[in-house]
Amino acid sequence: MPEKTVKPIPEGFHTITPHLVVQGAAKYADFLKRAFGAEELGRAPAPDGRLMHALVKIGDSMLMFNDVFPEYGEPIADGRWPVVLHLYVQDADKTFAQAVAAGCQATMPLADQFWGDRYGHLRDPFGFTWASATHKEDVTREEMQKRQEEMFAQHK
Repeated sequence: MPEKTVKPIPEGFHTITPHLVVQGAAKYADFLKRAFGAEELGRAPAPDGRLMHALVKIGDSMLMFNDVFPEYGEPIADGRWPVVLHLYVQDADKTFAQAVAAGCQATMPLADQFWGDRYGHLRDPFGFTWASATHKEDVTREEMQKRQEEMFAQHK
């Protein structure tokens, strides 16, 4: 019987896949569907109903998450995570509006940025920050530096 070859990186995954610890993972899965059009690929509930693992696909990327299990050393979510989940999408404005309608708070309004993206930040009801971005322009390193200097000069 021939041996089956197993891929070291499963189909559909990239080298880095975010894995979040969320208070209320089942509700988070539902929220991600409304806010970002996530497709739920699976969930594994523990005997007490908490999710040991959940997997969704947003665009071409996977996102894993689970409920908090402090008994296994996981941190308890306090809603102030120093992480930004960056979404490159076809229409940043549409995604931003959809996320706000689903319960996100705009923390950095969408704007055309010096590096060539239309970009803004959202904080979801579970405490995570998301960036909605659409690349609009390829900017040379020199032009980007010039624009950055102009932006900082305006904010002094």
